[in-house]
Amino acid sequence: MLRLTLAQMRRSIGRLVAAGVAIVIGTAFVTATLIAGDVMTRTTNDSIAAQFASADLVVSAPADLTADDVDALRSVPGVDAVDAVQFTYLDLSHGSKRVFQLGVPAPSDPRFQALEVVEGSMPTATGQVALPEAVAERLGVGIGDAVTSSRNVWDGSAPDGGAYEEVRDELSVVGTTADPYGAYAQMGGAVVVTAEDVAAWEAAQSMPDEPARTYSAAMVGLAPGTDLETVRAALVAASPDEAKAVTPDEHAQEQARKMTGDQDVFTYVILGFAAVALLVAALVITNTFQVLVAQRTRTLALLRAVGANRSQLARSVLTEATILGVVSSVGGILLGALLTQVALLVARGADLGVPIPATIAVTPVVVLVPLLVGTVVTVVASFAPARAATRVAPLEALRPADAPSLARGGGRARLVVASLLTVAGLAVLGGGIWLGTTGNPEIGLLAGVAGGALSFVGVLVGAVFWLPGVVSLVGRLLAGTGSTARLATANTLRNPRRTTATSTALLIGVTLVAMMSTGAASARTSLDTALDEQYPVDVLVATDLYGSSGEAVPGEAVRAVSGSEGVARVVELVAAEATLPDGTQLTVHGVDPEQAREVVRTPESLAPLAEGTLMLSEQEAESWGIADGERLELTGPDGATLDVVARTGAVGWSWLLATDDARALDPGAVTSRLWVGLDESADPTQAVPAIQDAIVDVDVPVEVAGAAVERALMESVIDTILGVIVGLLAVAVVIALIGVANTLSLSVIERRRESATLRAIGLSRAQLRWMLAIEGMLIAGVGAVLGIALGVLYGWAGAATALSIMGDVSLAVPWRDVALVLVVALVAGLVASVVPGRTAARTSPVAALAVD
Repeated sequence: MLRLTLAQMRRSIGRLVAAGVAIVIGTAFVTATLIAGDVMTRTTNDSIAAQFASADLVVSAPADLTADDVDALRSVPGVDAVDAVQFTYLDLSHGSKRVFQLGVPAPSDPRFQALEVVEGSMPTATGQVALPEAVAERLGVGIGDAVTSSRNVWDGSAPDGGAYEEVRDELSVVGTTADPYGAYAQMGGAVVVTAEDVAAWEAAQSMPDEPARTYSAAMVGLAPGTDLETVRAALVAASPDEAKAVTPDEHAQEQARKMTGDQDVFTYVILGFAAVALLVAALVITNTFQVLVAQRTRTLALLRAVGANRSQLARSVLTEATILGVVSSVGGILLGALLTQVALLVARGADLGVPIPATIAVTPVVVLVPLLVGTVVTVVASFAPARAATRVAPLEALRPADAPSLARGGGRARLVVASLLTVAGLAVLGGGIWLGTTGNPEIGLLAGVAGGALSFVGVLVGAVFWLPGVVSLVGRLLAGTGSTARLATANTLRNPRRTTATSTALLIGVTLVAMMSTGAASARTSLDTALDEQYPVDVLVATDLYGSSGEAVPGEAVRAVSGSEGVARVVELVAAEATLPDGTQLTVHGVDPEQAREVVRTPESLAPLAEGTLMLSEQEAESWGIADGERLELTGPDGATLDVVARTGAVGWSWLLATDDARALDPGAVTSRLWVGLDESADPTQAVPAIQDAIVDVDVPVEVAGAAVERALMESVIDTILGVIVGLLAVAVVIALIGVANTLSLSVIERRRESATLRAIGLSRAQLRWMLAIEGMLIAGVGAVLGIALGVLYGWAGAATALSIMGDVSLAVPWRDVALVLVVALVAGLVASVVPGRTAARTSPVAALAVD
């Protein structure tokens, strides 16, 4: 039987290619996922270990290490150097440019230095600093320049027992650094200062009763010729209880496990997408083997007639599936490994700022898991066809070789199960939406996922009952275009099980793509609404933010901002001092109401602003106990009073008056803020830095708050995540489209005699090819449309559940993505018909009508 099976595979090699390609893509997906997970683990570990540079050991304890503990480590025999791992944060400025950056002390031993000097040197004396190249460029400084460090120190002589006061130091830039191994990549780089400066700053910042500083770990360098294990044991003995002394690599692995909860989340998520791809591949494989068995009816019957039993026939089909699974899986492993290696080379060339391995690591898991999964999926997918092969009776060999028919629909039990799953799933999904909108988003999301999965499985199980009807309906709409369309529709309905399996494979991929696109579009719309309420303008330029001086914004700064690239309009706000009836003093801002409504993101929220009105955010009104419509009397610094009506608005409004009211209250009011509106086509990530550069030479300290950049960054994150997810799910769609091509190819083989008859009665080759093209587009189009409808429904349900914690959820339809998916499906259905159409058109009527 093995020789016979191999001979049948050689005869059917063309039919097996499509199924093989499907499993190649699926296993390549699994292989690439496992390799990528390993690369990410290695990259993370290398990045963590890079902080310890060339240290021999890292000592840590559950309760951290004190300064005395670190000193005790230095006295251990064989120890050459010890440095505590410590960080500080520096608020650095130069002119109007400012950064808040992580800082590390210069090491006492070169083995502990994770950074490389690009220009100049490391700091060796107090008051010196070495900056990362990017930070130096951002501040616009070089070697020999000075930067200002702002920090808070504790003043014990202040009233009420002491208080913090701001101190500014001048630090001299002595060098610039690079981070070649990504030691501080996650923190955006690190500034290097002397250990003496770090100790002095911490001492000045500490309150009298504040506990002594502790350290998470200490780096240890051993003397030459020292035995590592001997010193390791001695270090543990000299450390607090439960302390550990490990190598940098061991420490990195432990920290990485803590960060991920000892779970490789990334790998699991991507393997979920690989499972979807393999599920679709299984549908394609099942469909292929069903038709192969149907095509071999006479051969199987002859085998039964000459003595082959049912188990031998079943083993023949399963053996064929096993061989196909093993060969295709090996191809998928090679393809996945090759693609991942190419991706590594591209990533290394892109200089991402993190240590990327040069080569992939091919472990037994990387080879065996995809091989096992691909083979098992192929064999399991062939169970139903193998069972069908055992039902072939010997008398089938005596029947005419008509085209096989698999027109049997689903049974009553299948209908009941599908109905129960669909109804129950939709009920649970509705309950999840209700829970999410009533303040229980976590439970609602779990219920929503469970309900969505149940209902989707119900839809797939019951597809054989309703999907052919949908195809028939669409086919009747196309029937008016001619006899070719009517023939194509009839061909799709001749074998409803196979048509359903093919459309279902595409339905799965398209549903998931549409669901993620819809969810992301709704998230983006809801996020825009929330950001518009939180940040009323694109960019805020001010002198009175974060405790700044509150001086007037110079006129040249206003003109510079107005002329910056990407700026559409600028509105000035004046700052006035006011006193509430309860004696509280605060700053209110005045703005021209008409101009304000032209620049803000939500003009309707400023509709109440007019003379005699004080605008407050709803949160501030609640905090101050001020009701909407309440009358207040404000008192200016010169005793002038102003009677106003308090009105509450969106989140971003804070004590806002009309300009004339503010100047009447405080005649000395100056312009302290600018509201900046950007052009709709402007890129915020370029426009905001352009504004910062425009005011770099202004003498007055001016802050630039770019709310538009935050919005753009959040949208960029959503778009990036969506792009990755859709790209992963697109693999399933590609596999499903292979199934469409496979179905058409097998359909051509089945209908050789029918095609010949059509040619004999006058159907041209072009019409025959067009008939198959309509058939392919009909199968792909119906699957895509139904998938889009289900995807939008599930996407809305997920958005309503998960995003309700943000407030009102704005549901959206990603029309561009929906149209793109539909067009791709139709074009792919058309392309899938090209080769089968040419095969059908090349067959002469006489040859096709010959008896097999």
